[in-house]
Amino acid sequence: MKHTSPVSRSGRFALGPAADVAQFTASVQFDWRLWRHDILGSKAHATMLEKAGLLTHPELSAILAGLDQITKEIEAGKFRWKSELEDVHMNIEAELTRRVPAGAKLHTGRSRNDQVALDMRLWLRDETVPLLKEISQLQLALVEFGDKDLDVIIPGYTHLQRAQPVYLAHHLLAYVEMLERDRQRLQQSLGRLNVCPLGSGALAGSTLPLDREMVARLLGFVNAQGEPQVTQNSMDAVSDRDFAVEFCANAALLMVHLSRLAEDLVLWAGSEFGFIRIADSYTTGSSLMPQKRNPDVAELVRGKSGRVVGNLVAMLTLLKGLPMTYNRDLQEDKERLFDSVDTVRAAVRLSAAMVQHTEANRERCLAAAEDPGLLATDLADYLVRKGIPFRKAHHLVGALVAQAERLGKPLNQLSLSEMRTVDKCFGPDALEVFDVKRALSERNLTGAPGPEAVRAQLARWRELLA
Repeated sequence: MKHTSPVSRSGRFALGPAADVAQFTASVQFDWRLWRHDILGSKAHATMLEKAGLLTHPELSAILAGLDQITKEIEAGKFRWKSELEDVHMNIEAELTRRVPAGAKLHTGRSRNDQVALDMRLWLRDETVPLLKEISQLQLALVEFGDKDLDVIIPGYTHLQRAQPVYLAHHLLAYVEMLERDRQRLQQSLGRLNVCPLGSGALAGSTLPLDREMVARLLGFVNAQGEPQVTQNSMDAVSDRDFAVEFCANAALLMVHLSRLAEDLVLWAGSEFGFIRIADSYTTGSSLMPQKRNPDVAELVRGKSGRVVGNLVAMLTLLKGLPMTYNRDLQEDKERLFDSVDTVRAAVRLSAAMVQHTEANRERCLAAAEDPGLLATDLADYLVRKGIPFRKAHHLVGALVAQAERLGKPLNQLSLSEMRTVDKCFGPDALEVFDVKRALSERNLTGAPGPEAVRAQLARWRELLA
């Protein structure tokens, strides 16, 4: 059986792993994307080692110069990743050591266990911060859509049945609120993410005089007061993946919200609704039916939510049975985390662009919003104002709806005499209820879809997102 001899094998082993084992255990094919953060961590670690007297100044200079040269080669696509060196860490360290003899000292006082924990925290921090901005941009796109079509009224739905009238802007603002909770969760998670694990070693720290706080400062692991944030238990530090699970959980819920938005857009764009038109650049045609305009972007956002939810389940399942501390199982966390980050960021960006290229069909929206059945609850409120208990008012209006169906008339076309056959409490002013704009104008409670309330919410969000 053929064996390999990767640099990562210690003197404990006479032979390297079998070729098929090396292939099975290698992760460089996906963890290479941590390279920039691995180099940043190595520079900070080397700087600290020099301060601690474990590297000379010339050795530090040579290591930093070597890492800079490797950085340029990776950026230029000229660096050759070797699967036999297993992972991103050994690829960079082995190449540095080949060029700079002092590179052999770089691993002093650290393990790949705390090294990878560091790299993942650095990488995820750099992905979370722009995601927060991208969510805000999607929120702004929804606010601008609502502002542009401020007077457009649509039916609100429960059970996918027409329920009560709302302004389109109010419906869109519901997603702005959902996205704000997503943004806040991600923002709050940064505090738990931004803690430096380097210096924890394999699991028990080091006997060497390492300055963990210095490394934390160099890498930006500081709180609002500029104080360094370092992990407080070496065993927890190398085995902790809560920060990755937390991101995957936040991403899963964010994708669920994007999926719900996508579902509304898919329905509204369909010919049965016809409330909106998504621009050609964000739809596709059919290979067979020339008349089709398919909302593929929205459908893919909806579909990709499943993979992000699946990544969360995979992460939780991966961790649930692991003993302390580091176990090689943890290698499987990266592809799940990478995929969740890539998917959610793309989905947020594409959703924002799609919303920006969507127009409301005012005529179709108005035709749907003029359904008098949408104001049945307002008619019950009319009876409540006359002193009738709501339960009875609800029953009477229900009976009136049934009568209108028997007579084949819209609810607002019933005559006063026909209404009073149900109950004498209906007066001549009952039909005044069936004015949708008037009905909405009376809904100005905080959070309600009245015009004043909606304008106030749009103004609030424009200010918050400015």
